[in-house]
Amino acid sequence: MRVVVTGGTGFIGRALVGALLARGAGVGVPARDPARARALLGPGVEVAAWNGRDPEPLARLLSGPGPCAVVNLAGENIAAGRWTPARKARILDSRVLAGRAVAEAAGMSERPPAVVVQASAVGFYGPQASRRGDVLGEGRPCGPGFLAEVCRQWEASSELVEGLGTRRAVARLGVVLGPGGGLLARLVPPFRFFLGGPAGGGEQWLSWIHRDDAVGAVLWLLDNATAHGVYNFCAPKAVTMAAFCRELGRALGRPSWLPVPAAALALLLGAEMARETVLASQRAAPLRLDAEGYRFIRPDLGQALAACLDGHAEPPGGRTVSS
Repeated sequence: MRVVVTGGTGFIGRALVGALLARGAGVGVPARDPARARALLGPGVEVAAWNGRDPEPLARLLSGPGPCAVVNLAGENIAAGRWTPARKARILDSRVLAGRAVAEAAGMSERPPAVVVQASAVGFYGPQASRRGDVLGEGRPCGPGFLAEVCRQWEASSELVEGLGTRRAVARLGVVLGPGGGLLARLVPPFRFFLGGPAGGGEQWLSWIHRDDAVGAVLWLLDNATAHGVYNFCAPKAVTMAAFCRELGRALGRPSWLPVPAAALALLLGAEMARETVLASQRAAPLRLDAEGYRFIRPDLGQALAACLDGHAEPPGGRTVSS
């Protein structure tokens, strides 16, 4: 199967492209900077210039013999800067316009994709969905707040492909852990200098997933013809921020003793961004992945952190189940 990966040069996308190539799949990646994408991904990937909203380059990548699939990961990094009105508009537009382009490209193709995997996030449930420790399953409704609304529109952006007979699955990602990027790229440096500690009071719930499992579960969705609808992409056991930082400190041989007050985070990031990111409390559970047979590669936080910090990574998809 040929797979088109939007956002293929990102933190998750690069790992997914590598796993697909290892399986012998043909891979196409639309990118704003094709030269950079080729340098990052290597010669085995078909790269096309794409502005993030035009369906025609996607339709060309989808064309060709045999079945194809789309994994839509495109979206501007929500943590790349303060949430000014202009940045909030870019965060939303980068996701919604890309999803609509996927749907339009599918409609333009002689053979619509067999499956579309649409990215989203557990931010869908709202920033304080687990303030009382509530466990969030996939049936929980959309919560309040900017990120929840972004996720709602992001998920809906590609839903028209279902009218073409395309199977569609939505991956609501938790915080993705992996070497060289994501949350750990921001947390590890202060811990190494004995300045680590939880954000806010540390009581907020953190739903996390190792990048190996984020990739492995995407491959599982591609493989399984009965997989459709929404799936929480997070490890079986969420932890509080305080517990996460203690485990990170243990993995690094450093204390977790210097909490960052919520008021300081509000000054640094802005009140809204702080409340909906580092102070958010979301205790999501992968109920559907568990029930339908996905086997986690790294379900334990200590093991996952060790794998991130020593650079070791089991090839994603090694434990997926094919239909």
